[in-house]
Amino acid sequence: MKLSIADIQSFQDVVWQYYHDSGRSMPWRDITDPYYILVSELMLQQTQVERVIPKFEAFIAAFPTSLSLSQASLADVLILWSGLGYNRRAKFLYEAAKMIQNSYGGLIPGTPEDLVRLPGVGPNTAGAILAYGFNIPVSFIETNIRTVLFHHFFQNGDKVNDSELLVVLDQVLDHEHPREWYWALMDYGTFLKKKGVGKNAQSVHYKKQAPLKGSIREVRGQILKQLTKSSMTEDELRSSVIDDERFSVALEGLIGDGLIVSRKGQLYLTK
Repeated sequence: MKLSIADIQSFQDVVWQYYHDSGRSMPWRDITDPYYILVSELMLQQTQVERVIPKFEAFIAAFPTSLSLSQASLADVLILWSGLGYNRRAKFLYEAAKMIQNSYGGLIPGTPEDLVRLPGVGPNTAGAILAYGFNIPVSFIETNIRTVLFHHFFQNGDKVNDSELLVVLDQVLDHEHPREWYWALMDYGTFLKKKGVGKNAQSVHYKKQAPLKGSIREVRGQILKQLTKSSMTEDELRSSVIDDERFSVALEGLIGDGLIVSRKGQLYLTK
């Protein structure tokens, strides 16, 4: 899709106007240290901003740098992460901090090729880190960005691939102010979703998040929450969480993911 200069200008005006009138304040916007961006981006994967903000602030207070995070125990990281869900993200972040120290001299890498080497960082997360942390004009796709582009340029589309969206995004990108431009896109996308105009089901990449209730993920979260308090035997753990057919699968998965260890009949968060 080739956009005219007038179409690009009109779209940018709408997005910038919304941002100037209603832009949000967030702690990872107040300080755009690439480490803060890395932490916030992994936290924001599949989790709403409102839930992330207090967790982010507590996490940064405990681990203000990638060095301090790399020197912590995984158990301490999991304790602070508790309540956010998808706890493998905490392990990815912890492992990324260690790689940053061991392979990049303690500095968050500033190229997409190096960023995607970090655990938990894919191409779109790498793009977000480059834009927000380094103010580099790159194109990346995220749920809110899809919402904006669908609403303005693909209203009659059926199934749209991200590659099609990137063609449009490349044309409307503000190369002089990429960091603020993506903040504006994100806030405008949130606004559109609240109005009920989001059409992310148009995306061939869209996968509706399964409900927590009744899922193995629900039991995994309960197990980890209990083990943040103290170690337990399996029987003690079973008595303190939902104990149905999901329990064994959840426990085996957590051990397999390296989040829990079993020693001498006791279950612990991995140190």
